[in-house]
Amino acid sequence: MLTTRFVNGAPNWIDVGTPDIEGATRFYGALFGWRFQSAGPDAGGYGFFQLDGKTVAAGVQITPEQGGPAWTVYFRSGNAEATAKAAEQAHGSVPFRPLDVMGEGTMAVLADPAGARFGIWQPGRTKGLDVAGDSRSLTWVELYTADVAAAAAFYHSVLGLETSGVPFPGGTYTCVNPAEGGEDAMFGGVVALADDPAETEAYWLPYFEVPDVDTVVATAQELGGTVRVPAMDVEGVGRMARLADPYGARFAVIRSAPRQE
Repeated sequence: MLTTRFVNGAPNWIDVGTPDIEGATRFYGALFGWRFQSAGPDAGGYGFFQLDGKTVAAGVQITPEQGGPAWTVYFRSGNAEATAKAAEQAHGSVPFRPLDVMGEGTMAVLADPAGARFGIWQPGRTKGLDVAGDSRSLTWVELYTADVAAAAAFYHSVLGLETSGVPFPGGTYTCVNPAEGGEDAMFGGVVALADDPAETEAYWLPYFEVPDVDTVVATAQELGGTVRVPAMDVEGVGRMARLADPYGARFAVIRSAPRQE
C-alpha cells in the first residue's frame, strides 16, 4: 500500500483539475473533511487539500481549453526531463513539458500510448504528499487500459515499474510496484477495460481510504456526485465503490480489509 516513503516510480502527488474549485472544495470537504489552502497569488489558483494541517491532495480550477475535470496521479521521478524523453521514446506523449515549480520541484504531465494521462514529480523542497495510506488519503491507484501487457511494458520502460499477477475472484489481478522496494511496496494495479463495461477510455483511478464506504457514497450522491460502480465487498481486499464528483472527475473509495499477518 502507499506510504510517504516515496521512491522513484511510486505515486507521490495527486491533484484534481476542476471548473469550480470552490464547489470541489465543498464536495471533498464534506466527503473527507479536507480544507483547501491556496498556494498563494503566484500559483495560478493552485492550492492544497489538507487534513489536520497536512497535505493529502491538491486542486486547481481549469478552463475547458485545459482539459476535462479529472484527478491526475503523479509518480516520483529522479529526472523529469529524462522521464519525459523516455515516455516519447516508448510512443507516449508529453502534453505538459517539465516545469520547475518555484523550487518546490519539477512537474510534467505525460500520456501513455493508450491516452491515459499521468504526472511526474521530481522533488525539490516538496518531496510529495504529507499523508498517504491513511484514512481519508490516497491509498491505491489503478490503470484502466485496453492492453494490460502493453501498458506494463510502457510503464516499466518509463518509470521502472514492475508487475505481478495475484489470484483474484474471477481471475488474476495485475499488481504494480516500483523496482525499489519490490512487491512490499506495491501501490496499484492494472485492469483491462474489457473486464469493465463502465469504462471506455484508458485512465488512472485514485482510491481514497475511508472508514465507511456506504456513508461516503450516500454523501457523494447528496452533494451531486455520481456512483459509477456501487459499493461492493471483495474478499481479502475490502469494501469499495467508484464515484465521480459533481464535475465528472473520477475517483474511488475503499475501506481496506485488515492485513493478514
